[in-house]
Amino acid sequence: MTITLELVASASLNEIVETVAGWQQDGVPVQLHPGDLGWNWSLGEDELAAALRVWRRGGQIVAMGMVDDDTGLIRLAIAPSVVDDDALAARLLADLSDPGQGVLSAGAGTVEARFGTAFRELLPRSGWVADEAWTPLCRDPAAPVQDRGLRVEVIDTHNVQERVLQDRVAVQRAMFPNSTFTLERWQTMAAASPYRRARCLVGYDHDGAAVAAVTVWSAGPARPGLREPLGVHRDHRGHGYGPAITVAAAHALREMGSSSATVCTPSSNVGGVATYVSAGFQQLPDVTDFRRP
Repeated sequence: MTITLELVASASLNEIVETVAGWQQDGVPVQLHPGDLGWNWSLGEDELAAALRVWRRGGQIVAMGMVDDDTGLIRLAIAPSVVDDDALAARLLADLSDPGQGVLSAGAGTVEARFGTAFRELLPRSGWVADEAWTPLCRDPAAPVQDRGLRVEVIDTHNVQERVLQDRVAVQRAMFPNSTFTLERWQTMAAASPYRRARCLVGYDHDGAAVAAVTVWSAGPARPGLREPLGVHRDHRGHGYGPAITVAAAHALREMGSSSATVCTPSSNVGGVATYVSAGFQQLPDVTDFRRP
């Protein structure tokens, strides 16, 4: 059957989220997660839809990608049933190589394809070169959870305290220098379907200051969960709050029925990798993006 490339309408977002959720498996490389879609939904459903591309065969989605036009990067997810499908690999390569297909613009182009044996093997054979290296990590939610002295407040669809929500936004903006996160963006994200299986956690120190935050995303029971994003307020670093909020995130995913907690961070972020390892995450072999020649 023919494989078709399609743009995405806002009305199809829930279908895509559920499809990608069903592709999440333990023991395979970390790929695009419904939590990634949920976080980007904070920009609005129209903007998210405009960034997505789907490949269908016989009406079924077999691959999808989220394009970041600012960086020239597409992040891919591939159905487990077609990881060795040469025809799909060839179609993906053709569409990503030709700017006229409307996936990657002319000039620099990069693909994050951590899953899909046939496609990953085809890329270097076709002249694509290894780009940034990433370190995947995972944690068994059943592993012991050590109390690290951080008081944690939870925000989910049933519990939204205005003070905690304001702290969530403030910590997010203090975590990353160029953050544009706002209360309105959180509300947009929380109203979307992926957040029905998500929670925001805010960590407080002994003085009651909000010092760390994370959003955790479930893909459904017995599937890997994602923490994205996670960080510590810039004024409170160096006190062990990173590992503490990381452990809290893993514990929250266990409560939500996730089979594991996953994360992928740049391999160059040595401190970040060490933080996850100290929080009980297992470091897996590095994977690379691929850059178009």
